[in-house]
Amino acid sequence: MPRLSLPPPPPDTTFARFDENLRRLHFRLWQIMVTVITVAITVWFMTLGILPAILALMVAKHVLVAVIAMGLHLPDVSERNALSPCDSAEPR
Repeated sequence: MPRLSLPPPPPDTTFARFDENLRRLHFRLWQIMVTVITVAITVWFMTLGILPAILALMVAKHVLVAVIAMGLHLPDVSERNALSPCDSAEPR
C-alpha cells in the first residue's frame, strides 16, 4: 500500500533573501546597461550635427530621469494622491 508523505519543508529564509538580492542586482545591472546605451547613442547623435545633438540630449534626459525614477520605487500617482494628507484636511 502506498504511503502518503508529508510535503517538503519550506525553504530557509536565507534562500528568500538571496532571491531578493539577486533580483535587486539584476535590476541595478539593467539600470546601468540602459544608462550606458542611452549615453552611447546620444554621443553618436552628437557627431551628426547641432540639431541632432540637441534632440538627442532632450530625449536622453527624459530616458535617464525615467530610469532613475524606476529605481526610486515611487508609488503610482493615484496611490500618492490617495495617501496625501491634504485630502483629509477639513475644507475652510
